[in-house]
Amino acid sequence: MILTCSFILRQDALVSLKVYNTLGQEVATLANKELFTEGVNEVTFEAHNLPSGVYFYRIVAEGLDEEAPTNFTQVKKMLLLK
Repeated sequence: MILTCSFILRQDALVSLKVYNTLGQEVATLANKELFTEGVNEVTFEAHNLPSGVYFYRIVAEGLDEEAPTNFTQVKKMLLLK
């Protein structure tokens, strides 16, 4: 099963996007401080090796604008059904 994770950035940023199980264990790294540009971005997630269940994903974006850098962190819950 291949999923697409979409997100919007207000400025170019280094992005980390990781998936965790309900025990807090990291089960996938979709991006690890990778450069993404301003606007809509997408990352594919191959979830074929994960069982159905509840997972959490955490996105961290570190803005690159030297005059007004923006750092953003968010955790969301997702339900994976196969």
